Amino acid sequence: MKTFLVPLSPEEEEDCLNRIKNGEKAAKEELILHNMRLVAHVAKKYTGSQEDMEDLISIGTIGLLKAADSFRPDYGSRFATYAIRCIDNEMLMHFRSKRKVRGEVSLFESIGTDKEGNQIQLVEVLEYNDSNVIDDVAKKEQIGKIKAEMGTVLSSRELLIIRKRYGLDGEREQTQREIADRLGISRSYVSRIEKKALEKLRKIICE
Repeated sequence: MKTFLVPLSPEEEEDCLNRIKNGEKAAKEELILHNMRLVAHVAKKYTGSQEDMEDLISIGTIGLLKAADSFRPDYGSRFATYAIRCIDNEMLMHFRSKRKVRGEVSLFESIGTDKEGNQIQLVEVLEYNDSNVIDDVAKKEQIGKIKAEMGTVLSSRELLIIRKRYGLDGEREQTQREIADRLGISRSYVSRIEKKALEKLRKIICE
């Protein structure tokens, strides 16, 4: 993976956007280069698609360019928040055109496994160490809907595991192994319960 420039500070980003507004081409290039880490970040969740990472970054860069062209400060969010949605949309359009991705990709889409063999969901990847990304409006809406309805669609055990797994309601995020040890069951059993619960929550998003 290439090494990308560090993100702009809020002050630097504001100055950059103002210069772009005044027609300074170098400012747009600066904004793009300092946000390429967002492209790489989004590309990681599509590594199971058999696409080359360089190709994924190229596709995502198109989305970043579109974001730079269409973003307006009065949208009420930081550029990174807006850009990551544009990048993801560009990726999705690419895969849909190749018929490799069907329908919307939900927050709980399985995108691979970690070193312990645990499934990694899209929601975990989006928990990027950048408050601007976490503040994504669409994500907030989906999580709000899930939280409002999960108590009625999940069993008590499923609800307990999901809360601990994803750190909901102030819980500390825990691995499947930690939950298994606490409940006195196997990790694979926790994995099966989690998978079944996520399928139920997926339906909430799709409704």
